Amino acid sequence: MKRLLVHLIVSALLLLLVGEFVKGIHFNGFGSALLAALVLGVVNFLVRPILILITLPVTILTLGLFLIVINALMLMLTSALVPGFMVADFVSALVAAVLLGLLNLVVSSLMTRT
Repeated sequence: MKRLLVHLIVSALLLLLVGEFVKGIHFNGFGSALLAALVLGVVNFLVRPILILITLPVTILTLGLFLIVINALMLMLTSALVPGFMVADFVSALVAAVLLGLLNLVVSSLMTRT
C-alpha cells in the first residue's frame, strides 16, 4: 500500500512537471494533479489494453511508435474526466505523453536502484 501511495505521489509530481514544460497542459493545483494521476492509472489499466488490442496492426507497422498516440489519448481522456486538469489539444497531449514516458523511465530506474 505504501509503495502504491508513493507511486501515486511521484506520478502527480511528474504530471505537474510536465505541465510546467508543455504549454497546453494545465493543472489547478496539486490536488488536481493527484486526482489526474489516480484517474490516469485507472484509465491505463482499463482502457489502454483494449485500445492496444484494437490498434495492434498499426502498432506493429509503426514498430510500437503508435503507443505514443495511445498514451496521448489516455491523457486526453483523463483530462475529460478530471476537473482542474486541462489538455488543450492533441499535439500538447502527444508532447506531454513523450515527456511523461521519459520522466517515468528515469524515475523508475532511480527508484529500483535504491
